[in-house]
Amino acid sequence: MCTVPSLFEQDAKGRIGADLPDEPSDTGEHLAQAIPAHLLRSGSLPIPELSEPAVVRHFTRLSSRVLGVDTTFYPLGSCTMKYNPKVNEVAASLEGFTHVHPAQPQSTVQGVLRICYELQEALGTLTGLPAVSLQPPAGAHGEFTALLMIRAYFEDRGESQRREVIIPDTAHGTNPASAARCGFVPVALKSSSRGRIDPKQLADLVGPQTACLMITNPNTLGLFEDQITEVAELVHQAGALIYMDGANFNALVARVRPADCGADLMHINLHKTFSVPHGGGGPGAGPICVREFLRPYLPTPRVEKTEERYCLTTNHPKSIGRVRSFLGNVLNVVRSYTYIRQLGVEGLRDVSGHAVLNANYLLALLHEAFEVPFGRRCMHEFVLSATRQKHNGVKAMDIAKKLLDYGFHPPTTYFPLIVPEALMVEPTETENQETLVAFAQAMLEIARLAEETPHEVTSAPRTTPVDRLDELAAARNPVLVWPQNPCEQT
Repeated sequence: MCTVPSLFEQDAKGRIGADLPDEPSDTGEHLAQAIPAHLLRSGSLPIPELSEPAVVRHFTRLSSRVLGVDTTFYPLGSCTMKYNPKVNEVAASLEGFTHVHPAQPQSTVQGVLRICYELQEALGTLTGLPAVSLQPPAGAHGEFTALLMIRAYFEDRGESQRREVIIPDTAHGTNPASAARCGFVPVALKSSSRGRIDPKQLADLVGPQTACLMITNPNTLGLFEDQITEVAELVHQAGALIYMDGANFNALVARVRPADCGADLMHINLHKTFSVPHGGGGPGAGPICVREFLRPYLPTPRVEKTEERYCLTTNHPKSIGRVRSFLGNVLNVVRSYTYIRQLGVEGLRDVSGHAVLNANYLLALLHEAFEVPFGRRCMHEFVLSATRQKHNGVKAMDIAKKLLDYGFHPPTTYFPLIVPEALMVEPTETENQETLVAFAQAMLEIARLAEETPHEVTSAPRTTPVDRLDELAAARNPVLVWPQNPCEQT
């Protein structure tokens, strides 16, 4: 194992990276007045002493030892990280956005409010769902917010018996979790042999107890729900609502409006569809878009426009209230606003088209080497199965690890759950043909190794700074703080 010494291990007494001004003589007195005595540190901070070049080289070295979207092909696709145009970062770093305080008078943040309002308008146009809130800070939180609204809506109508939420077995794991967290009972809907919702099975489940159907379209198999209008009609006839998990909206944007397919509410993962960085857990943004009859239940405060002024409003008696501090993650709103304004409708249409084209091209290169459980045409992503390789002892996780040796980030593994040994691949619209071919060649070479010398795959990775990690132990026993005394680590 080749490790990089931590900054603590590089500590050398007397070395400095910056000259700080001399401490005023009355600092101690001011601190004593400002901070309670029991909260004041009595000794020196246990931080390493290093020169500036040593610190810069340390973090530069670390940054070159990982695989990320700025260094290699990232087949996790928009699900976790989609390429983020740098102009978005330039816009989000403008002082007009970074130096404002959310509690400032509204008259002094008109520019920020205008961007929020115009993004709401854009999302409403693209989805066909005109009432929008930007507050939810992530996709799952958008689900949670929407389900709170659904609950409030039915309670307002005197239909509190609607406590069931029907969820296809291809759904994201957050769907049943969000439903249960909001007090609903998740009801599983098995997919058909085509990997889609079966209207006949749905008809057996939907009824007066149903609050909504949570549907992802395209679903997590990368398939468009081609009976969506029939599905929506069944749900609406039962008096229930259609909630669309918008995590895969990037395959449809500027081509299909979810409202035209029957959706009553949906959330949008800005990082997936509109290029906000989201790797490593955030910060994200998960706006929700709803039909007009659900507008009264949107969270507050709301960004509205009165004549030529933008304002925050809170006087909405049926609102579910605040679901996030202030307006949510506003800098991500700025990034998505920049992306949409830069591309326009035609540009967004090209983006969704190229995402689908790239996925189908890659699938065509790989389908003979791997099992493809649900057809050979897809939307923006597809799901392979490593069941053929498993006969030789090579599992999906082994293939993912071996890809590291070829310089590619692994794809999603073991999801969706209905596909054994699943490998979900999403190339996104920004990859060129040469990159897709190189990735396909690596996958085909791994398939050959799995057939001829399986150990070369099951022992991977071999070229990375560390070899196969115990991921279970790392998740259950994380070590996130460097001990002051390294000897204490054990």
